[in-house]
Amino acid sequence: MKIDIQPSLQNDLIKIIPLKQTDFETLYAVASNPLIWEQHPNKNRYQKDVFTTFFEGAITSKGAFLIFDQISGEAIGSSRYYDLDAENKSIMVGYTFIGCNYWGKGYNQSLKKLMFDYAFQFVEKVILHIGATNFRSQKAIEKLGGEKTDELKIAYYGEPTKLNFVYRVEKQNWLKR
Repeated sequence: MKIDIQPSLQNDLIKIIPLKQTDFETLYAVASNPLIWEQHPNKNRYQKDVFTTFFEGAITSKGAFLIFDQISGEAIGSSRYYDLDAENKSIMVGYTFIGCNYWGKGYNQSLKKLMFDYAFQFVEKVILHIGATNFRSQKAIEKLGGEKTDELKIAYYGEPTKLNFVYRVEKQNWLKR
């Protein structure tokens, strides 16, 4: 299976491009708002030293994106593909955050549609880990057809282990939407 896990993609609302080392300050300007991390298992990610570890993980993954609003041209967040599993025909999508000014306006849904549509050209399943206390993200993925399949304790790159829910979106169900 040949898939580029860091393509540049766009639709009417957003554009995603590969995250580069030089994007740290641009992305941190978005991530430095504590409200973004309020329901996240790692609530202190708005702190620069903690965010630095998150950013290093994003760069190391070679699947991370910087998200831009197509209208304003502003950087509004980040997401990534990771853990491509050719045998099980699956890929993970996650580590997503979007600036508070863009909540409830279709940006997350637009991002997931863009990323899922691309991924489903190559895989049969998209898997997401969502923090047990991240009710906004749980509700958002359920609206998109995500099905909770498990609960796991997961250590994000360089961070402590936290309880996460595992969600799965099947290609056949996605295409029926």
